[in-house]
Amino acid sequence: MPYEFVRVDLEENIGTVTLARPERRNVLMEEVRLELLDAFDRLEKDMEARAIILTGGPDIFAAGANIKAMAEASPMEMYHRKRLPELCRKIEAIPKPVIAAVAGYCLGGGCEIVLACDLRVAADNLRIGLPEVNIGIIPGGGGNIRLVRAVGKARAKELIFTGDFISAEEAMRIGLVNRVVPKDSLLQEARNLAKRCIRHSRHSLAMAKVAINIGAEIDLESAHSLEALAFCMMFSTGDQKEGMRAFLEKRKPVYEGRKED
Repeated sequence: MPYEFVRVDLEENIGTVTLARPERRNVLMEEVRLELLDAFDRLEKDMEARAIILTGGPDIFAAGANIKAMAEASPMEMYHRKRLPELCRKIEAIPKPVIAAVAGYCLGGGCEIVLACDLRVAADNLRIGLPEVNIGIIPGGGGNIRLVRAVGKARAKELIFTGDFISAEEAMRIGLVNRVVPKDSLLQEARNLAKRCIRHSRHSLAMAKVAINIGAEIDLESAHSLEALAFCMMFSTGDQKEGMRAFLEKRKPVYEGRKED
């Protein structure tokens, strides 16, 4: 279906979702979040899409929420506006690698969406932060929680308490992004990373994502049990048989992503 605020492309098994209103700073209005939810839902179901890239403009990824629409809202109105947390959880749960390719300003809700992605590639002009304290609130789309898990409690508190923006180099230094590249090569670098992921079994990627995401949130003994179950589940797939046969036969595997009876 056509979208007004985002653009969706699918090429070489890589879906790309682009925030497409840079002239409006890609503000995350309710309509934008609804379109993003729909786009990610469709790409999750599309078996041709093996990985997903999320990106924005060259000078701004997203400038956060629509403050004008929030300024006079009641607590219950805000409680029922759950699109951003819902979107972040959707991205986190999709059984495919989701790679954020981020340039320019990435603030507030935009930063929260990026934190929900599996991998993060930054352009060298990135300025990223959670400045909600500057307007009398706190991050509400999972930013407090995911930032701690990404960079640790002390650094997360500093970023959230001060509301400061940090550079791409600082973001990489503290582990917030995986790599920094020149702005002009951002999308190509993200595509190269996606291609390195999707050469492997889709089932392996899905189970690894489950083991990592859920395992990081539960106690150590339960995490080990989950990992063992995910590992054993791989032996129900044709891809496991193909991967091991290819290794023994000294050839490249050809994965089909079909479950074996």
